[in-house]
Amino acid sequence: MGQRPNSPAARDVAYHLHPYTNARKHEAEGPLIIESGDGVTVTDDSGKRYIEGLAGLWCTSLGFGNERLIRAAEQQMRRLAYYHSFAHKVPPPVIELSEKLIAMAPGNMGKVFYANSGSEANDTAIKLVWYYNNALGRPGKKKIISRQRAYHGVTIASASLTGLPYNHADFDLPIEGIRHTSCPHYWRGAQDGESEEDFATRMAADLEQLILDEGPETVAAFIGEPVMGAGGVITPPRTYWRKVQEVLKKYDVLLIADEVICGFGRTGDMFGCETYGIEPDMVTVAKALSSAYLPISAVMMRDEVYQAIADNTKKIGTLGHGFTYSGHPVSAAVALETLKIYDEMDIAARASELAPRLQNGLRRYADHPLVGEVRGIGMIAAVEPVANKATRAPFDPAGKVGAQLDQRCRAHGVILRNLGDTLAVCPPLVIEEEQVDTIVEVIGKALDETWEWVRQEGLAAA
Repeated sequence: MGQRPNSPAARDVAYHLHPYTNARKHEAEGPLIIESGDGVTVTDDSGKRYIEGLAGLWCTSLGFGNERLIRAAEQQMRRLAYYHSFAHKVPPPVIELSEKLIAMAPGNMGKVFYANSGSEANDTAIKLVWYYNNALGRPGKKKIISRQRAYHGVTIASASLTGLPYNHADFDLPIEGIRHTSCPHYWRGAQDGESEEDFATRMAADLEQLILDEGPETVAAFIGEPVMGAGGVITPPRTYWRKVQEVLKKYDVLLIADEVICGFGRTGDMFGCETYGIEPDMVTVAKALSSAYLPISAVMMRDEVYQAIADNTKKIGTLGHGFTYSGHPVSAAVALETLKIYDEMDIAARASELAPRLQNGLRRYADHPLVGEVRGIGMIAAVEPVANKATRAPFDPAGKVGAQLDQRCRAHGVILRNLGDTLAVCPPLVIEEEQVDTIVEVIGKALDETWEWVRQEGLAAA
């Protein structure tokens, strides 16, 4: 197994089933144990420090060890460690957080419902869409359209929305009533000579055809991330969101904006909806809502949606949905303090100012023999290696080269994440310019070393 008996690594292997991990490989290799964090760095149990270049899992926007968030949690825990929002009750931080969120939300949101993760928020959004259409007397209008390579979570319903094969394989997913339309990845999916605008037109036409094939009277909602995160950091082609929204309005289909990764400054605006001119009917947020210091997520909805839901609760007698920890007071207090810090820092402006350093730095590698595409916006980016630059052919098997690239970055002190064969970058928004430069430089070294390894392994195109 490779771990000392009774060591933390051996005990982890003995007792812990890890998410998103090859369990047999983990038995052989064991874990990387992260013991502490400070600012944008984390330290493992050997004392080695790393820049956390993915903000944990796209979430620790304010980095590690923020004393204000720690104090907010401690003070609220001493005052009221737990209470719920069932049956007309509410802890004070939830009131203040709700008011703050609705004031800053994209579009014209009217109410907010709390959960604990992005998965739960998107799961809740599905249930509320179904509830809403039942309230309107449209029991057949229930199908939800997502996209190929989308990521919306891992509950039974939200994993069905997710458009990645490994989230469905052997889980008996997706469930009935979930459909997937084309992925708007221009570099990978465009036809010869097709402009971004023409590609966007084709993507919107694909969506419209799917709605027509299913029957508009059966399609309730479309869900999309402004920038597709875990599917490979896929930025939408020009005019895409405008054209998609025209289709949705034509057939009375609700638009759910999944802002779990994009929300709170990541794209250079407070929300990805603002970056791309999206006018949603519902918005889901999580991750950076509390800078990931405590679990919390939210579903926001337009007043029109709320009013139909509220009428139905009157008819039934209650809203038969909620979690023990919906609006947990300690999580809410930390989230509220997080939003106050964002305001004070003007976090979106900071991301916008830092963005050229990251984006232009990474684009220097566009001509590297291993690189197919460099893409991104704001403080989220990706580098996608390919087996053949001319044909854009991916490596086979997928994931092997990406894992090597990721390992080389880690060896040089930067933690990122490989998504198949795409290396994702999404650092804390409190990162300094010189640390951005370090990430860029390390990726360059890792590309050179991985390219040499690819040639030695005979994986490069002839």
